[in-house]
Amino acid sequence: EIEGIHSRTDFDLRQHQQFSGKNMQYFDAETQEKYIPFVVETSAGCDRNVLAVLCDAYDEEIDEKGETRVVLRFKPSLAPVKLGIFPLVKKDGMPETAHRIEADLRKHFRVFYDEAGAVGRRYRRQDEQGTPFCTTVDGQTAEDGTVTVRERDTMAQIRIAADQLLPYLRDQLG
Repeated sequence: EIEGIHSRTDFDLRQHQQFSGKNMQYFDAETQEKYIPFVVETSAGCDRNVLAVLCDAYDEEIDEKGETRVVLRFKPSLAPVKLGIFPLVKKDGMPETAHRIEADLRKHFRVFYDEAGAVGRRYRRQDEQGTPFCTTVDGQTAEDGTVTVRERDTMAQIRIAADQLLPYLRDQLG
């Protein structure tokens, strides 16, 4: 139930009139009649809407090996974290470059830095959180200044210049 709508008829106002002694009748000048109005009570809240968004976004995919991939497919503009940032390994200046990217983009979006475990597992953790994009700093980044950007829903990967991440994300997030 996202929103409750309840017809209370004239019960609430009739009870109020009875116990307060206050006249709750309405006079309709057109029909020249007095009556106690019916009340329609609605109930909606943020928690119900958030639950609906979570239920709609939740997805499980089973690959050819029978492994399950859990994904929160939030619309990218609704995703709490917009970008996961990963150095491929914890050496060769990759963490430092990834931290610079993190510091630059944190001014504009909520981002998440992760260097723990295999990069595939890091992608999966972000998929489960609903992060729409991940970027990986790797050996090629030091050579040409490009990074890999992976899209959550299709798992497609592209290479773009690290200094183009902000305009790319703004374009993708609408």
